[in-house]
Amino acid sequence: MPYIISLLTVALMIFALINIITCRDDQIKYLPKMVWIIIVILLPFIGSVLWFVIGREYDGGGISLPRMPQRTAQTQTWSAPPSAPTDIRTTEQQLADLEREIEEARLQEEIARRKRERGEGV
Repeated sequence: MPYIISLLTVALMIFALINIITCRDDQIKYLPKMVWIIIVILLPFIGSVLWFVIGREYDGGGISLPRMPQRTAQTQTWSAPPSAPTDIRTTEQQLADLEREIEEARLQEEIARRKRERGEGV
């Protein structure tokens, strides 16, 4: 019986070490990869369990622990999700509208100037 427990502990440690080594750096939480390797080697059972419970960030389907909202570095306040832009026109459409407004203002000034020349009063 003690051999089975030892064998399972060694298998768990090897599985944890392989998992740590093959894991991307952005999936590792709290400590650097090398520190997790040392912890798993020095404390095989506890280190392996700690790695799978708190040391690794799972992609969607694994263990999901509730997290506090992240604070942004720029504002140092709690940030709300970005809202959708109110103006959904393309840049070309916005430029065309601006050119149309400028042309309309120019034509209005031309009409007012011609009325003044004819003496029709504005």
